[in-house]
Amino acid sequence: MRTQGARETFTNPWEAVDALHRGGLEMIVGALPFAREDPAALTVPEHIIRENGPLEPHSYYRFGPGSELHATLLALDPAPDEHLDRVNAAIGTIRNSRLQKVVLARAVEIGFNPPVDPCLVAARLIDNSHNKDGFIADLSPAGGEFEGRMLVGSSPEVLVRRQGSTVTAYPLAGSAARHPDPQRDAEIGEQLHHSAKDLEEHSYVVDHLRERLGPLCSRLDIPVHPELTRTNEMWHLATPIIGTLQNSATSALELALRVHPTPAICGTPTDAAEDVIRLAESDRGFYAGAVGWCDAAGDGEYMVAIRCAEVSQDGTTARAWAGGGIVADSDAQQEFDETTAKLRTILRSLGL
Repeated sequence: MRTQGARETFTNPWEAVDALHRGGLEMIVGALPFAREDPAALTVPEHIIRENGPLEPHSYYRFGPGSELHATLLALDPAPDEHLDRVNAAIGTIRNSRLQKVVLARAVEIGFNPPVDPCLVAARLIDNSHNKDGFIADLSPAGGEFEGRMLVGSSPEVLVRRQGSTVTAYPLAGSAARHPDPQRDAEIGEQLHHSAKDLEEHSYVVDHLRERLGPLCSRLDIPVHPELTRTNEMWHLATPIIGTLQNSATSALELALRVHPTPAICGTPTDAAEDVIRLAESDRGFYAGAVGWCDAAGDGEYMVAIRCAEVSQDGTTARAWAGGGIVADSDAQQEFDETTAKLRTILRSLGL
């Protein structure tokens, strides 16, 4: 799905849902922020291009003059020791409160000289991704500091997808870094598949989606045990969820708003986890939000905005994040190493 131009924009996503219900709009595209009270970046496009098959970046960004990219690592937010301290503090809070899980993220600041074209970053991410997928979304409709910023990423996690009366989701929670040795890599995957700590972490996400989607569906099928899935950098526990909507008027955008944020990128209970994140981290912006599209029929797809970066308006800097789910049995160093492995999705694509 590719779109061009902007006929109208929305910062309140529920107003966008109402506009789709009223009719007259062919599609709404864009991004939802992590914090539900923050302005969204949603656009009614002027032109829509639908294509079947994998996304193929233009040759200009692969072999032409637009393929040159020079990046440097400018800063870490927070410093490694501080992130370890935050994780240990979160583990202590979980063990001594009703908080069961919280996802703590850290960020890296990246510089570009000469300034980078965000489409080039997207092209690199798509070409380096396991399934040849990726996204790029204009954040300008959110206004203020987001004017001219672009959200670029390659996410393996489907927040929600709707096609006709069928709704699907593919939540990820519980992760382990891949290994270059095939035998060791397979062992790591199997260990993850049977890890009590990671299975617990994953169960919170599945329970959340069951609670939020169940009342909207006449049927909801959720496997008892998660499956293993992988990217080039990570193993993940994943559960393919499929349901049948009770009401055909429930759009993909409304479904996304009803399930976001999941414990995969926030924690549980949701409000308690959000409070910890707000206290511990810098503002996430659109990281760990959602990006996607919804058409007039209500069909659409929203990906969780992970493995992503916000590129500045002038193309001279970008900010990328990676997070990890913390539960009572977490180990701070292992959680730090997990965020390092997840950041490789962006950093390797930038030659870092």
